[in-house]
Amino acid sequence: MTACSAAPEGGPAPVAPVVAEKAKAVLSVSPSSGEGISPAGPFQVGMTGGSLTAVALTGADGQVVKGELTAGKWVATEDLGYNKVYTWSGTGKGEDGTEVPVTGSFRTVKPQRVVNASLNVGDHETYGIAMPIRVKFAAPVQDKASAQKAMTVTTSVPTEGAWAWLSDTEAHWRPREYWKPGTDVTVDADVFGVPLGGGAFGANDVHVQFKIADRALVAKANTQTKRFEIYRDGKLLHDLPASYGKESDPGRVTRSGIHVVQQKEAARRMKSTTYNYDVPVTWAVLISQNGEFVHENDKTIPQQGNENVSHGCANLSGPNAKIFFDLTMVGDPVEVVGSSVQLGLADPNGPAHGDYWQWTLDWAAWTAKSAATS
Repeated sequence: MTACSAAPEGGPAPVAPVVAEKAKAVLSVSPSSGEGISPAGPFQVGMTGGSLTAVALTGADGQVVKGELTAGKWVATEDLGYNKVYTWSGTGKGEDGTEVPVTGSFRTVKPQRVVNASLNVGDHETYGIAMPIRVKFAAPVQDKASAQKAMTVTTSVPTEGAWAWLSDTEAHWRPREYWKPGTDVTVDADVFGVPLGGGAFGANDVHVQFKIADRALVAKANTQTKRFEIYRDGKLLHDLPASYGKESDPGRVTRSGIHVVQQKEAARRMKSTTYNYDVPVTWAVLISQNGEFVHENDKTIPQQGNENVSHGCANLSGPNAKIFFDLTMVGDPVEVVGSSVQLGLADPNGPAHGDYWQWTLDWAAWTAKSAATS
């Protein structure tokens, strides 16, 4: 026996090594069971005291739900269907080598009806600095707070803005002030699986990315001076004579307030059964769904800059109308002042269906229409 093979006489006895107790494997499955589960999830499996070896979430039709394992947790990466049964399967292995089964079954909610949502803005499009965002639902929304919580707007530069419900089927978002030129905007309306009240649920998600133009184009229309001014980035480019709606007839008055360019047509027929006319015009720029355009009307050139004689549109000469037509884009503001009738809620006829009258509300009135609960 060597000297190092035994403790010195009278010395301490050898100490046995301490073996750490292995943690017990614990699975967390969400949801593991239940009825009326939202098909939007989240659906996930986690494990402590071990690691997952296999996880599957399978529908009654045999289709396996897509998912991925990240940070030790399995998470479904797709939405489920309404009123369907799904079953968990798989295993996890504890630190002690014990296998733990992944089990559970649940049924998603059966809605009384589903409601589609759509957006007014297009993916990868570019708009002017007054462009509003509108989420339109195919049926009235009773639980507006639930729907609004699922909708977000993300911007590349700090932008104060808010949602407002302008009807039971439309939620609108606008910044407090005009957009900053060059802003990138992402809209996520994740309303699939969201309860909308009265047994209704969202039918689909909508996602869009768009951009605000790199320039700030603003048109200023004064019905008293009969001028139509075009500004770019605060600089006056053009000061044009115009003729607006005839003030003696409330039905023909050009509405005061901030309008928004909504479409452009190089040629169009202006028709009215109320006033019995059908007139072809060029360079027509729609600024309100109540029928207000900025367009060419060479027949009123003698009145342009002197007298308001139109049926509500801003009349310009052909060359001047083309100047505005070429410069403007959807989303540009047209600020009308001076007339006796206001655009939007103050209009005796009310806002036109689908119109953009968001900018006629001051910020306090706008935010008062939000359904946010906190």
